[in-house]
Amino acid sequence: MKTLKSGVKSSEVYYLNELLAKLNYSVVVSDYFGVATDKAVQDFQLKNNLVVDGIVGLKTWSALMEKSAAGFLSNPKLLSEQNLIDFSNHHTIELAIVKAVNLVESNGKGFLLDGRPKILFEGHVFWRELEQRGIHCENYVNANTENILFRKFTRKYYVGGAAEYVRLEKSIHLNPDKSFTDAANCAASWGLFQIMGFNAVSIGYQNIDEFVQKMDLNEGEHLKAFGLFLEKKKLITVLRNKNWAEFALKYNGEGYKTNRYDEKLKNAYLKFSS
Repeated sequence: MKTLKSGVKSSEVYYLNELLAKLNYSVVVSDYFGVATDKAVQDFQLKNNLVVDGIVGLKTWSALMEKSAAGFLSNPKLLSEQNLIDFSNHHTIELAIVKAVNLVESNGKGFLLDGRPKILFEGHVFWRELEQRGIHCENYVNANTENILFRKFTRKYYVGGAAEYVRLEKSIHLNPDKSFTDAANCAASWGLFQIMGFNAVSIGYQNIDEFVQKMDLNEGEHLKAFGLFLEKKKLITVLRNKNWAEFALKYNGEGYKTNRYDEKLKNAYLKFSS
């Protein structure tokens, strides 16, 4: 694992925050090493007879993984080299391109430490999905639902990691009607490539239930879903032609320029193709 410190933003930091959260530290499970993460790391170091410097190096990583008993490195659900080769052959895309997209777009790993697929719940999408099913959302708006049901997009209720399942399950239990379960699952993004559930039927799944079941299996299924999504959005040819800017725009939106997704994809491709 990489050495991490305050201010770093990476997939390794996401994993670090997962470990800290599992050890009951109050951190938001995200890819940013902020003040809360720094405070938690120093507290962990103090309690485990480590140098208290807030830097997560080999010794701190070792202690964290030992204390949390995380089986990340041996997880059979993780993506394999053969998965990428099969994807490359199936879609007739150069393997180096597939590896570049996987490196830049997958954000680390698709499963939580407890074995469930990584999700992010979107309350504004839940609102939209309920309305499409004829549900009057206003009837369910109150202080208890403000973090799961709202009209406009906001990041303020993101909690990351396993805590996102608390929001999902809260949404499902809002009403025993199956419409609420389906709407809630459609309002979450799933797995390694964070495909939104509402795409399930349009990209080839029988229903949202089948999609969720597949996402629970392994990262190979996450990659298949990503391929179906690329086909639906007509992005396969864009990738074959290595048009990084167009791909980044259509997959990530206008914000790709700020995050330099196109440059990251190009550099990753050059790395793998060499």
